[in-house]
Amino acid sequence: MYAVLGAAEAQGAHPSLLKFSGSISGQVKSAAGVTQMGAAVILYNRYDRILRHVITDPQGKFSFDALMPDLYSVRVSLNSFVPAFKRNIAVQPGIQSLLTINLAGILSSIEVVSTVPANGSLMTPEWKWILRSAQSTRPILRFQDEVRKREAHVFSETRGIVKVSAGDGTTFASSTAQPDLGTAFALATSLFGSNQLQVSGNVGHSAHAGLPTAGFRTTYSRREGIGAGPQLTVTMRQISLPVRSGLTPGVGDGPALRTIAISTIDEFTVLDAIRFEYGMSAESVSLVNRLNTLSPFARLTYDLGSAGAIQIAFSSGANAIELASRGTEPGARPRENAELHQDLTALGALPRVSMRDGQLKVQRTDNLELGYRKVAGSRTYSAGVYRERVTNGALTMAGSDNIFEDNLLPDMGSRSSIFNIGNYNRWGYLASMSQSFTEKLEVSVAYGSGGALTADRRTVKANDPDELRSLIGIANRKWASARVSGTAPVLGTHFAATYGWADYRSLMPAHHYLTQRVRPDPGLNVSIRQPVPTFGLVPGRLEANAELRNLLEQGYLPFSSADGKQLILTNSPRAVRGSLSFIF
Repeated sequence: MYAVLGAAEAQGAHPSLLKFSGSISGQVKSAAGVTQMGAAVILYNRYDRILRHVITDPQGKFSFDALMPDLYSVRVSLNSFVPAFKRNIAVQPGIQSLLTINLAGILSSIEVVSTVPANGSLMTPEWKWILRSAQSTRPILRFQDEVRKREAHVFSETRGIVKVSAGDGTTFASSTAQPDLGTAFALATSLFGSNQLQVSGNVGHSAHAGLPTAGFRTTYSRREGIGAGPQLTVTMRQISLPVRSGLTPGVGDGPALRTIAISTIDEFTVLDAIRFEYGMSAESVSLVNRLNTLSPFARLTYDLGSAGAIQIAFSSGANAIELASRGTEPGARPRENAELHQDLTALGALPRVSMRDGQLKVQRTDNLELGYRKVAGSRTYSAGVYRERVTNGALTMAGSDNIFEDNLLPDMGSRSSIFNIGNYNRWGYLASMSQSFTEKLEVSVAYGSGGALTADRRTVKANDPDELRSLIGIANRKWASARVSGTAPVLGTHFAATYGWADYRSLMPAHHYLTQRVRPDPGLNVSIRQPVPTFGLVPGRLEANAELRNLLEQGYLPFSSADGKQLILTNSPRAVRGSLSFIF
Protein backbone atom coordinates (compact mmCIF):
# COMPACT_ATOMS: atom_id res chain seq x y z
CA MET A 1 0.00 0.00 0.00
CA TYR A 2 2.85 2.39 0.86
CA ALA A 3 4.52 1.79 -2.51
CA VAL A 4 1.27 2.63 -4.32
CA LEU A 5 0.81 5.82 -2.32
CA GLY A 6 4.42 6.87 -2.97
CA ALA A 7 4.04 6.31 -6.70
CA ALA A 8 0.75 8.22 -6.76
CA GLU A 9 2.32 11.13 -4.98
CA ALA A 10 5.20 11.30 -7.47
CA GLN A 11 2.86 11.04 -10.46
CA GLY A 12 0.62 13.74 -9.07
CA ALA A 13 3.42 16.24 -8.68
CA HIS A 14 3.33 19.33 -10.88
CA PRO A 15 5.57 19.01 -14.00
CA SER A 16 7.46 22.22 -13.14
CA LEU A 17 8.22 20.82 -9.68
CA LEU A 18 9.72 17.65 -11.20
CA LYS A 19 12.14 19.76 -13.24
CA PHE A 20 13.63 21.49 -10.19
CA SER A 21 13.51 18.51 -7.83
CA GLY A 22 15.68 15.44 -7.41
CA SER A 23 15.14 11.84 -6.42
CA ILE A 24 16.62 8.96 -4.42
CA SER A 25 16.52 5.43 -5.79
CA GLY A 26 18.15 2.19 -4.83
CA GLN A 27 18.20 -1.57 -4.71
CA VAL A 28 18.25 -3.76 -1.61
CA LYS A 29 20.33 -6.94 -1.62
CA SER A 30 21.59 -9.42 0.95
CA ALA A 31 25.29 -10.02 1.67
CA ALA A 32 25.16 -12.87 -0.87
CA GLY A 33 23.85 -10.52 -3.58
CA VAL A 34 20.23 -11.76 -3.55
CA THR A 35 17.65 -9.01 -4.14
CA GLN A 36 15.23 -8.53 -1.24
CA MET A 37 11.53 -7.97 -1.87
CA GLY A 38 9.32 -6.42 0.83
CA ALA A 39 12.03 -4.44 2.65
CA ALA A 40 10.66 -1.34 4.43
CA VAL A 41 12.38 1.88 3.29
CA ILE A 42 11.76 5.06 5.29
CA LEU A 43 12.76 8.55 4.14
CA TYR A 44 13.57 11.23 6.78
CA ASN A 45 14.24 14.93 6.41
CA ARG A 46 17.22 16.71 7.99
CA TYR A 47 15.31 16.94 11.30
CA ASP A 48 14.75 13.15 11.46
CA ARG A 49 11.05 13.44 10.70
CA ILE A 50 9.43 10.73 8.52
CA LEU A 51 8.47 11.95 5.04
CA ARG A 52 7.64 8.75 3.14
CA HIS A 53 7.54 4.99 3.58
CA VAL A 54 7.74 2.48 0.69
CA ILE A 55 8.24 -1.28 0.20
CA THR A 56 10.77 -2.70 -2.28
CA ASP A 57 9.42 -4.41 -5.40
CA PRO A 58 10.26 -7.99 -6.55
CA GLN A 59 13.62 -6.73 -7.89
CA GLY A 60 14.41 -5.13 -4.52
CA LYS A 61 14.14 -1.63 -5.97
CA PHE A 62 12.55 1.52 -4.56
CA SER A 63 12.39 5.21 -5.44
CA PHE A 64 11.53 8.54 -3.83
CA ASP A 65 10.72 11.13 -6.52
CA ALA A 66 9.91 14.88 -6.49
CA LEU A 67 12.26 15.67 -3.58
CA MET A 68 13.21 19.28 -2.98
CA PRO A 69 16.99 19.96 -2.80
CA ASP A 70 18.11 19.23 0.77
CA LEU A 71 19.78 16.60 2.97
CA TYR A 72 17.82 13.41 3.64
CA SER A 73 18.24 10.17 5.57
CA VAL A 74 17.17 6.65 4.58
CA ARG A 75 16.51 3.64 6.81
CA VAL A 76 16.03 0.12 5.43
CA SER A 77 14.77 -2.78 7.56
CA LEU A 78 13.77 -6.37 6.90
CA ASN A 79 13.18 -9.36 9.15
CA SER A 80 16.30 -11.45 9.93
CA PHE A 81 18.61 -8.54 9.00
CA VAL A 82 20.17 -5.68 10.96
CA PRO A 83 18.61 -2.35 9.82
CA ALA A 84 20.76 -0.09 7.64
CA PHE A 85 20.78 3.69 8.04
CA LYS A 86 22.33 6.43 5.92
CA ARG A 87 22.44 10.14 6.86
CA ASN A 88 23.18 13.29 4.87
CA ILE A 89 22.15 12.09 1.41
CA ALA A 90 22.33 15.21 -0.74
CA VAL A 91 19.53 15.75 -3.26
CA GLN A 92 20.25 18.23 -6.05
CA PRO A 93 17.88 19.70 -8.67
CA GLY A 94 17.42 17.36 -11.59
CA ILE A 95 19.75 14.73 -10.12
CA GLN A 96 18.94 11.17 -9.09
CA SER A 97 21.03 9.69 -6.24
CA LEU A 98 21.44 5.92 -6.63
CA LEU A 99 21.92 3.84 -3.48
CA THR A 100 23.04 0.28 -3.01
CA ILE A 101 21.92 -1.40 0.22
CA ASN A 102 23.53 -4.54 1.56
CA LEU A 103 21.62 -6.14 4.44
CA ALA A 104 23.51 -8.52 6.71
CA GLY A 105 23.09 -10.26 10.04
CA ILE A 106 25.75 -8.12 11.78
CA LEU A 107 26.61 -4.93 9.86
CA SER A 108 24.33 -3.64 7.13
CA SER A 109 25.38 -0.76 4.89
CA ILE A 110 24.07 1.87 2.49
CA GLU A 111 26.34 3.47 -0.10
CA VAL A 112 25.74 6.24 -2.66
CA VAL A 113 27.09 4.64 -5.84
CA SER A 114 26.35 7.42 -8.35
CA THR A 115 24.37 10.54 -9.15
CA VAL A 116 22.78 10.82 -12.61
CA PRO A 117 20.33 13.26 -14.22
CA ALA A 118 16.76 12.40 -13.29
CA ASN A 119 14.12 11.68 -15.91
CA GLY A 120 12.39 14.85 -17.01
CA SER A 121 14.90 17.11 -15.27
CA LEU A 122 15.61 20.61 -16.48
CA MET A 123 19.41 20.31 -16.86
CA THR A 124 19.64 17.48 -19.39
CA PRO A 125 22.89 16.97 -21.36
CA GLU A 126 21.23 18.37 -24.50
CA TRP A 127 20.12 21.52 -22.66
CA LYS A 128 23.62 22.01 -21.18
CA TRP A 129 25.12 21.75 -24.69
CA ILE A 130 22.66 24.36 -26.00
CA LEU A 131 23.60 26.78 -23.19
CA ARG A 132 27.32 26.38 -23.77
CA SER A 133 27.10 26.69 -27.55
CA ALA A 134 24.77 29.73 -27.65
CA GLN A 135 26.49 33.09 -28.15
CA SER A 136 24.17 34.84 -25.67
CA THR A 137 24.88 32.54 -22.71
CA ARG A 138 28.47 31.45 -23.32
CA PRO A 139 30.09 34.66 -21.89
CA ILE A 140 27.96 34.37 -18.75
CA LEU A 141 28.92 30.75 -18.22
CA ARG A 142 32.59 31.56 -18.82
CA PHE A 143 32.39 34.40 -16.29
CA GLN A 144 30.74 32.09 -13.76
CA ASP A 145 33.52 29.51 -14.20
CA GLU A 146 36.17 32.19 -13.65
CA VAL A 147 34.43 33.39 -10.47
CA ARG A 148 34.35 29.86 -9.12
CA LYS A 149 38.05 29.42 -9.82
CA ARG A 150 38.94 32.65 -8.05
CA GLU A 151 36.75 31.81 -5.05
CA ALA A 152 38.52 28.47 -4.71
CA HIS A 153 41.90 30.22 -4.29
CA VAL A 154 41.09 33.20 -2.06
CA PHE A 155 39.46 33.87 1.28
CA SER A 156 35.71 33.29 1.29
CA GLU A 157 32.83 33.04 3.75
CA THR A 158 34.63 35.43 6.12
CA ARG A 159 32.72 36.26 9.29
CA GLY A 160 33.60 37.56 12.72
CA ILE A 161 32.59 38.82 16.16
CA VAL A 162 33.96 41.67 18.27
CA LYS A 163 32.76 41.77 21.89
CA VAL A 164 33.34 44.33 24.63
CA SER A 165 32.37 42.99 28.07
CA ALA A 166 32.44 44.04 31.70
CA GLY A 167 31.38 42.59 35.04
CA ASP A 168 32.54 40.20 37.72
CA GLY A 169 35.55 38.21 36.57
CA THR A 170 35.12 34.46 36.76
CA THR A 171 37.28 31.97 38.59
CA PHE A 172 39.88 29.31 37.79
CA ALA A 173 37.87 26.77 39.81
CA SER A 174 35.01 26.91 37.31
CA SER A 175 37.51 26.38 34.49
CA THR A 176 36.82 29.82 33.00
CA ALA A 177 38.61 33.11 33.48
CA GLN A 178 37.54 36.45 32.05
CA PRO A 179 38.85 39.89 33.00
CA ASP A 180 36.64 42.47 34.69
CA LEU A 181 36.85 44.61 31.55
CA GLY A 182 37.89 43.05 28.27
CA THR A 183 37.64 42.98 24.51
CA ALA A 184 37.29 39.66 22.67
CA PHE A 185 37.26 38.92 18.96
CA ALA A 186 36.85 35.88 16.74
CA LEU A 187 37.39 35.69 12.98
CA ALA A 188 36.75 32.72 10.68
CA THR A 189 37.37 32.33 6.96
CA SER A 190 37.60 29.59 4.35
CA LEU A 191 40.83 28.92 2.46
CA PHE A 192 40.65 27.26 -0.95
CA GLY A 193 37.05 26.23 -0.28
CA SER A 194 37.54 23.27 2.07
CA ASN A 195 40.00 24.70 4.63
CA GLN A 196 38.77 26.60 7.67
CA LEU A 197 40.92 29.06 9.63
CA GLN A 198 39.76 30.65 12.90
CA VAL A 199 41.60 33.22 15.00
CA SER A 200 40.30 34.50 18.33
CA GLY A 201 41.67 36.61 21.15
CA ASN A 202 40.75 38.19 24.46
CA VAL A 203 42.58 41.16 26.00
CA GLY A 204 41.46 42.82 29.20
CA HIS A 205 42.23 44.11 32.67
CA SER A 206 41.27 42.83 36.12
CA ALA A 207 40.75 45.17 39.05
CA HIS A 208 42.51 42.69 41.37
CA ALA A 209 45.62 42.15 39.21
CA GLY A 210 48.47 44.17 37.76
CA LEU A 211 49.44 43.01 34.29
CA PRO A 212 46.77 42.81 31.59
CA THR A 213 45.13 39.49 30.82
CA ALA A 214 45.52 38.17 27.29
CA GLY A 215 44.77 35.02 25.32
CA PHE A 216 45.00 34.01 21.66
CA ARG A 217 43.75 30.91 19.89
CA THR A 218 44.24 29.71 16.31
CA THR A 219 42.33 26.78 14.81
CA TYR A 220 42.84 25.10 11.46
CA SER A 221 40.37 22.50 10.23
CA ARG A 222 39.61 20.80 6.96
CA ARG A 223 36.20 19.78 5.73
CA GLU A 224 35.93 16.32 4.26
CA GLY A 225 32.56 15.84 2.55
CA ILE A 226 29.64 16.64 4.83
CA GLY A 227 31.22 15.53 8.11
CA ALA A 228 33.82 17.34 10.17
CA GLY A 229 37.46 16.77 9.27
CA PRO A 230 40.76 16.97 11.18
CA GLN A 231 41.36 20.00 13.38
CA LEU A 232 44.51 21.50 14.93
CA THR A 233 44.39 24.22 17.61
CA VAL A 234 47.10 26.29 19.31
CA THR A 235 46.14 28.36 22.38
CA MET A 236 48.29 30.75 24.44
CA ARG A 237 47.20 32.65 27.57
CA GLN A 238 48.66 34.98 30.17
CA ILE A 239 46.69 35.67 33.36
CA SER A 240 47.93 38.22 35.86
CA LEU A 241 47.24 37.35 39.52
CA PRO A 242 46.96 39.62 42.58
CA VAL A 243 49.95 39.78 44.91
CA ARG A 244 49.37 37.36 47.81
CA SER A 245 51.55 35.57 50.33
CA GLY A 246 53.18 32.36 49.14
CA LEU A 247 53.95 33.69 45.66
CA THR A 248 56.92 35.65 44.40
CA PRO A 249 55.73 38.64 42.37
CA GLY A 250 57.73 40.63 39.87
CA VAL A 251 58.67 44.25 40.31
CA GLY A 252 55.48 46.26 40.68
CA ASP A 253 53.21 43.54 39.37
CA GLY A 254 51.60 40.33 40.48
CA PRO A 255 52.76 36.94 39.20
CA ALA A 256 51.53 35.78 35.82
CA LEU A 257 50.06 32.38 35.03
CA ARG A 258 51.09 31.38 31.51
CA THR A 259 49.74 28.47 29.49
CA ILE A 260 50.29 27.12 26.00
CA ALA A 261 48.29 24.22 24.58
CA ILE A 262 48.26 22.27 21.32
CA SER A 263 45.27 20.05 20.62
CA THR A 264 44.13 17.94 17.70
CA ILE A 265 40.92 16.06 16.91
CA ASP A 266 39.77 13.89 14.03
CA GLU A 267 37.10 11.31 13.25
CA PHE A 268 36.26 8.46 10.92
CA THR A 269 33.05 6.60 10.06
CA VAL A 270 32.45 2.87 9.65
CA LEU A 271 29.48 1.88 7.43
CA ASP A 272 27.71 5.20 8.18
CA ALA A 273 26.43 3.82 11.49
CA ILE A 274 29.56 3.97 13.65
CA ARG A 275 31.47 7.22 14.14
CA PHE A 276 34.71 7.37 16.12
CA GLU A 277 36.08 10.74 17.28
CA TYR A 278 39.47 10.93 18.91
CA GLY A 279 42.12 13.47 19.82
CA MET A 280 44.66 14.71 22.31
CA SER A 281 45.71 17.93 24.01
CA ALA A 282 49.22 18.77 25.24
CA GLU A 283 49.47 21.73 27.62
CA SER A 284 52.22 23.48 29.57
CA VAL A 285 51.30 25.57 32.64
CA SER A 286 53.79 27.89 34.35
CA LEU A 287 53.55 29.93 37.57
CA VAL A 288 55.84 29.07 40.48
CA ASN A 289 56.85 25.87 38.74
CA ARG A 290 56.11 24.40 35.32
CA LEU A 291 53.73 21.48 34.69
CA ASN A 292 53.28 19.59 31.40
CA THR A 293 50.08 17.59 30.90
CA LEU A 294 48.81 15.25 28.19
CA SER A 295 45.04 14.77 27.84
CA PRO A 296 43.69 12.12 25.43
CA PHE A 297 39.98 11.78 24.66
CA ALA A 298 37.70 9.70 22.43
CA ARG A 299 34.01 9.11 21.69
CA LEU A 300 32.25 6.28 19.85
CA THR A 301 28.74 6.83 18.44
CA TYR A 302 26.57 3.98 17.19
CA ASP A 303 23.60 5.29 15.21
CA LEU A 304 20.53 3.06 15.57
CA GLY A 305 18.46 5.04 13.09
CA SER A 306 14.97 5.84 14.34
CA ALA A 307 15.75 3.91 17.55
CA GLY A 308 18.24 6.60 18.63
CA ALA A 309 22.00 6.62 19.19
CA ILE A 310 24.38 5.18 21.78
CA GLN A 311 27.59 6.95 22.74
CA ILE A 312 30.63 5.90 24.78
CA ALA A 313 33.13 8.61 25.71
CA PHE A 314 36.46 8.74 27.55
CA SER A 315 38.73 11.58 28.60
CA SER A 316 41.76 11.88 30.86
CA GLY A 317 43.36 15.08 32.09
CA ALA A 318 41.84 18.43 31.17
CA ASN A 319 38.25 18.82 29.96
CA ALA A 320 37.85 17.68 26.34
CA ILE A 321 36.50 21.02 25.07
CA GLU A 322 37.06 20.28 21.38
CA LEU A 323 35.19 16.99 21.66
CA ALA A 324 32.28 18.47 23.63
CA SER A 325 31.85 21.25 21.05
CA ARG A 326 31.16 18.60 18.37
CA GLY A 327 28.22 17.21 20.33
CA THR A 328 25.43 18.84 18.31
CA GLU A 329 22.68 16.31 17.80
CA PRO A 330 20.41 16.00 14.74
CA GLY A 331 17.54 18.46 14.74
CA ALA A 332 19.22 20.94 17.08
CA ARG A 333 19.10 24.57 15.98
CA PRO A 334 22.67 25.86 16.24
CA ARG A 335 23.27 29.47 17.20
CA GLU A 336 24.31 31.79 14.40
CA ASN A 337 28.11 31.72 14.04
CA ALA A 338 28.13 28.93 16.63
CA GLU A 339 31.74 28.00 15.86
CA LEU A 340 32.90 31.54 16.71
CA HIS A 341 31.07 31.57 20.04
CA GLN A 342 32.49 28.13 20.83
CA ASP A 343 35.97 29.42 20.01
CA LEU A 344 35.60 32.29 22.48
CA THR A 345 34.28 29.91 25.13
CA ALA A 346 37.21 27.55 24.59
CA LEU A 347 39.66 30.46 24.80
CA GLY A 348 38.41 31.28 28.29
CA ALA A 349 38.49 27.65 29.45
CA LEU A 350 41.64 27.54 31.55
CA PRO A 351 43.05 24.44 33.22
CA ARG A 352 41.88 24.14 36.83
CA VAL A 353 44.94 25.14 38.82
CA SER A 354 45.62 25.36 42.56
CA MET A 355 48.52 25.52 45.04
CA ARG A 356 49.53 22.80 47.49
CA ASP A 357 52.52 23.23 49.81
CA GLY A 358 53.87 26.01 47.59
CA GLN A 359 53.71 23.97 44.37
CA LEU A 360 51.40 24.54 41.41
CA LYS A 361 48.93 21.69 40.81
CA VAL A 362 46.62 21.06 37.86
CA GLN A 363 43.33 19.21 38.28
CA ARG A 364 43.11 15.97 36.27
CA THR A 365 39.89 14.07 35.66
CA ASP A 366 39.60 10.51 34.35
CA ASN A 367 36.10 10.27 32.96
CA LEU A 368 34.16 7.39 31.39
CA GLU A 369 30.61 7.96 30.08
CA LEU A 370 27.80 5.99 28.49
CA GLY A 371 24.94 7.91 26.91
CA TYR A 372 21.76 7.32 24.89
CA ARG A 373 19.76 9.81 22.84
CA LYS A 374 16.54 9.50 20.85
CA VAL A 375 14.79 12.16 18.77
CA ALA A 376 11.05 11.65 18.35
CA GLY A 377 9.61 14.49 16.30
CA SER A 378 9.97 17.70 18.31
CA ARG A 379 10.92 15.84 21.49
CA THR A 380 14.37 14.59 22.51
CA TYR A 381 15.02 11.97 25.18
CA SER A 382 18.45 11.46 26.69
CA ALA A 383 20.04 9.41 29.46
CA GLY A 384 23.58 8.80 30.65
CA VAL A 385 25.84 7.47 33.37
CA TYR A 386 29.42 8.43 34.20
CA ARG A 387 32.32 7.42 36.42
CA GLU A 388 35.16 9.83 37.18
CA ARG A 389 38.29 10.11 39.29
CA VAL A 390 39.52 13.61 40.16
CA THR A 391 43.08 14.42 41.22
CA ASN A 392 43.95 17.79 42.84
CA GLY A 393 40.38 19.07 42.74
CA ALA A 394 40.16 22.89 42.80
CA LEU A 395 37.35 24.95 44.38
CA THR A 396 36.82 28.63 45.13
CA MET A 397 37.29 29.55 48.80
CA ALA A 398 35.94 32.83 50.19
CA GLY A 399 37.02 34.35 53.53
CA SER A 400 40.47 32.77 53.47
CA ASP A 401 42.66 35.87 54.02
CA ASN A 402 45.90 35.28 55.94
CA ILE A 403 45.37 31.55 56.51
CA PHE A 404 46.72 28.39 54.91
CA GLU A 405 49.67 30.43 53.58
CA ASP A 406 51.17 28.63 50.55
CA ASN A 407 48.12 26.39 50.01
CA LEU A 408 46.00 29.06 48.31
CA LEU A 409 46.13 30.47 44.81
CA PRO A 410 44.81 34.03 44.34
CA ASP A 411 41.68 34.19 42.21
CA MET A 412 41.84 36.62 39.30
CA GLY A 413 38.16 37.52 39.29
CA SER A 414 37.59 38.30 42.97
CA ARG A 415 39.19 38.62 46.40
CA SER A 416 38.63 34.90 46.93
CA SER A 417 41.23 32.17 46.48
CA ILE A 418 41.48 28.71 44.95
CA PHE A 419 41.85 25.78 47.37
CA ASN A 420 43.09 22.28 46.58
CA ILE A 421 40.67 19.77 48.16
CA GLY A 422 42.69 16.70 47.14
CA ASN A 423 41.45 13.60 45.32
CA TYR A 424 38.02 11.96 45.13
CA ASN A 425 36.09 9.35 43.10
CA ARG A 426 32.42 9.56 42.20
CA TRP A 427 29.76 8.36 39.79
CA GLY A 428 26.39 9.65 38.66
CA TYR A 429 23.52 9.34 36.21
CA LEU A 430 20.88 11.54 34.59
CA ALA A 431 17.77 11.44 32.42
CA SER A 432 16.42 14.43 30.49
CA MET A 433 13.70 15.42 28.06
CA SER A 434 13.56 18.44 25.74
CA GLN A 435 10.41 19.64 24.02
CA SER A 436 10.32 22.18 21.18
CA PHE A 437 6.87 23.80 21.16
CA THR A 438 7.64 26.14 18.29
CA GLU A 439 10.71 27.26 16.37
CA LYS A 440 11.20 29.89 19.08
CA LEU A 441 10.46 28.07 22.34
CA GLU A 442 12.08 25.02 23.93
CA VAL A 443 11.65 23.58 27.44
CA SER A 444 13.77 20.84 29.00
CA VAL A 445 13.78 19.06 32.35
CA ALA A 446 16.38 16.74 33.86
CA TYR A 447 16.79 14.56 36.93
CA GLY A 448 19.80 12.70 38.19
CA SER A 449 22.17 11.77 40.97
CA GLY A 450 25.88 12.38 41.45
CA GLY A 451 28.70 12.41 43.93
CA ALA A 452 28.62 15.55 46.12
CA LEU A 453 31.07 16.93 48.67
CA THR A 454 29.79 16.77 52.25
CA ALA A 455 31.19 17.38 55.74
CA ASP A 456 29.93 15.98 59.07
CA ARG A 457 31.97 18.55 61.00
CA ARG A 458 32.17 22.16 59.84
CA THR A 459 34.82 23.57 62.20
CA VAL A 460 38.54 23.47 61.45
CA LYS A 461 40.23 23.28 64.86
CA ALA A 462 43.61 24.38 63.57
CA ASN A 463 44.58 26.50 60.58
CA ASP A 464 45.76 23.38 58.82
CA PRO A 465 44.75 22.78 55.18
CA ASP A 466 45.20 19.02 55.57
CA GLU A 467 42.65 18.99 58.39
CA LEU A 468 40.13 20.81 56.20
CA ARG A 469 40.69 18.27 53.41
CA SER A 470 40.14 15.41 55.88
CA LEU A 471 36.69 16.83 56.80
CA ILE A 472 35.45 16.68 53.20
CA GLY A 473 33.76 13.44 52.13
CA ILE A 474 31.85 12.25 49.09
CA ALA A 475 28.23 10.99 48.98
CA ASN A 476 25.61 10.62 46.28
CA ARG A 477 22.93 13.30 46.21
CA LYS A 478 19.89 13.79 43.97
CA TRP A 479 19.44 16.86 41.78
CA ALA A 480 16.90 18.26 39.31
CA SER A 481 16.93 21.11 36.83
CA ALA A 482 14.60 22.90 34.42
CA ARG A 483 15.45 25.11 31.47
CA VAL A 484 13.41 27.32 29.16
CA SER A 485 14.87 29.06 26.12
CA GLY A 486 13.45 30.87 23.16
CA THR A 487 13.00 34.09 21.25
CA ALA A 488 10.51 36.75 22.21
CA PRO A 489 8.21 38.00 19.42
CA VAL A 490 8.50 41.53 18.03
CA LEU A 491 11.68 42.47 19.95
CA GLY A 492 13.59 39.32 18.96
CA THR A 493 15.10 38.88 22.43
CA HIS A 494 16.86 35.53 22.87
CA PHE A 495 16.58 34.27 26.44
CA ALA A 496 17.55 31.20 28.44
CA ALA A 497 16.82 30.59 32.12
CA THR A 498 17.77 27.53 34.18
CA TYR A 499 17.20 26.55 37.76
CA GLY A 500 19.12 23.72 39.38
CA TRP A 501 17.96 22.18 42.65
CA ALA A 502 20.16 20.01 44.88
CA ASP A 503 20.84 19.32 48.54
CA TYR A 504 22.32 22.67 49.55
CA ARG A 505 23.95 21.14 52.63
CA SER A 506 26.42 19.68 50.14
CA LEU A 507 28.45 20.88 47.15
CA MET A 508 28.21 19.09 43.82
CA PRO A 509 31.29 19.64 41.61
CA ALA A 510 30.55 20.30 37.96
CA HIS A 511 30.80 17.37 35.58
CA HIS A 512 31.55 18.21 31.94
CA TYR A 513 29.47 15.74 29.93
CA LEU A 514 30.67 14.44 26.58
CA THR A 515 27.43 12.61 25.71
CA GLN A 516 24.77 14.97 27.10
CA ARG A 517 23.56 18.52 26.49
CA VAL A 518 22.31 19.01 30.05
CA ARG A 519 24.59 20.65 32.58
CA PRO A 520 23.04 20.89 36.09
CA ASP A 521 24.24 24.34 37.17
CA PRO A 522 23.16 25.17 40.74
CA GLY A 523 20.68 27.93 41.53
CA LEU A 524 19.12 30.43 39.13
CA ASN A 525 20.99 31.32 35.93
CA VAL A 526 19.76 33.74 33.26
CA SER A 527 21.19 34.61 29.85
CA ILE A 528 19.75 37.31 27.56
CA ARG A 529 20.75 38.38 24.04
CA GLN A 530 19.05 41.46 22.59
CA PRO A 531 19.56 42.51 18.95
CA VAL A 532 20.23 46.25 18.72
CA PRO A 533 18.87 48.13 15.67
CA THR A 534 21.59 49.79 13.58
CA PHE A 535 19.31 51.49 10.99
CA GLY A 536 21.80 50.61 8.25
CA LEU A 537 24.61 52.68 9.79
CA VAL A 538 26.97 49.70 10.09
CA PRO A 539 27.36 46.73 7.70
CA GLY A 540 26.96 44.10 10.41
CA ARG A 541 24.66 43.95 13.40
CA LEU A 542 24.89 44.70 17.13
CA GLU A 543 23.81 42.49 19.99
CA ALA A 544 23.64 43.28 23.73
CA ASN A 545 24.27 40.36 26.10
CA ALA A 546 23.66 39.86 29.81
CA GLU A 547 24.64 36.79 31.83
CA LEU A 548 23.72 36.22 35.47
CA ARG A 549 25.04 33.11 37.24
CA ASN A 550 23.84 31.59 40.49
CA LEU A 551 21.82 34.64 41.51
CA LEU A 552 20.54 32.94 44.69
CA GLU A 553 24.09 31.97 45.79
CA GLN A 554 23.26 28.29 46.20
CA GLY A 555 25.56 25.27 46.26
CA TYR A 556 27.95 26.57 48.95
CA LEU A 557 29.77 24.46 51.60
CA PRO A 558 30.58 26.59 54.71
CA PHE A 559 33.27 25.96 57.34
CA SER A 560 34.61 27.86 60.37
CA SER A 561 38.32 28.34 61.03
CA ALA A 562 40.03 28.11 64.42
CA ASP A 563 39.98 31.90 64.86
CA GLY A 564 36.26 32.14 64.04
CA LYS A 565 36.47 33.11 60.37
CA GLN A 566 33.83 31.89 57.97
CA LEU A 567 35.22 29.84 55.06
CA ILE A 568 33.00 29.04 52.08
CA LEU A 569 33.80 26.50 49.36
CA THR A 570 31.96 26.65 46.03
CA ASN A 571 32.43 25.79 42.38
CA SER A 572 29.82 28.27 41.12
CA PRO A 573 30.18 31.74 42.67
CA ARG A 574 27.61 34.42 41.88
CA ALA A 575 28.60 36.47 38.83
CA VAL A 576 27.00 39.22 36.74
CA ARG A 577 28.36 40.12 33.34
CA GLY A 578 27.29 42.20 30.35
CA SER A 579 28.69 42.71 26.86
CA LEU A 580 28.06 44.38 23.52
CA SER A 581 28.87 42.33 20.42
CA PHE A 582 29.39 43.43 16.82
CA ILE A 583 28.74 40.51 14.44
CA PHE A 584 29.64 40.65 10.76
